Amino acid sequence: MARKRREEEHENHERWLVSYADFITLLFAFFVVMYAISSVNEGKYKVLSNSLTNAFKNTTGQPGGQPIAVMPAGSPIVARPVVKMDKAPETRKAEEQKKEKRAQMTRVANNIMDALQPLVAQGKVRLLETSRGVTIEINDSILFPVGQAVLQPASSSAMGAIAQVLASTDFPITIEGHTDNVPIATPQFPSNWELSAMRATTVLRLFNDSGVGAERLTAIGYGETRPLETNTTLEGRARNRRVSILIDSNRPEEPTELENGDGITR
Repeated sequence: MARKRREEEHENHERWLVSYADFITLLFAFFVVMYAISSVNEGKYKVLSNSLTNAFKNTTGQPGGQPIAVMPAGSPIVARPVVKMDKAPETRKAEEQKKEKRAQMTRVANNIMDALQPLVAQGKVRLLETSRGVTIEINDSILFPVGQAVLQPASSSAMGAIAQVLASTDFPITIEGHTDNVPIATPQFPSNWELSAMRATTVLRLFNDSGVGAERLTAIGYGETRPLETNTTLEGRARNRRVSILIDSNRPEEPTELENGDGITR
């Protein structure tokens, strides 16, 4: 009997895929390991490295650092108390001067209030505390006749009382003249500017004659430009006609000359 012919086995041409898949898997694992190694926190590593260096070499990890003493094991660490730096002598002196200045300004305001109490009660005089000091507002109806800049005899004693209080101080004093918006046109006062300036100057002269140093006095005429009330009513216009005396708590600073960008003073 004839022997059966053995069937030829089919050859597998895709066996290389198995090797390729193994190679890709190993390559992926390799990159995962490399990524994990490269993700070490560099900052923490440096801190750890510096700490070890300090412990074994008794020096800081940076050049030029101060030596660090290594405490023996078990030695307690004593906390140092926080010492607050005292203020500089110049700062303390400046604060003390400000306090003394405020106290002196308060005494001046109280003395003026006592001297002008009847006028304050009548509403003819007001004392205001501002960021610059103390302002005395005096209605011009008790100071000057209408359209004139000569003090009335009855008001001279009140102005003299203020001057006596101010003469014993060294605060700068600014005297401001104000009017309403009713125009004036006389040979002596062509406008409200001249009238307000002359009224302020009249009070300034009285203060100076009463002992207040001229170097401390300044007179300004604002005319009708700084009203306190509306000028549409009789009461408002009467309120706007006033003389203000500012007792300045801030002494003028020494001036500093400005320079051009090239550093040359012109």
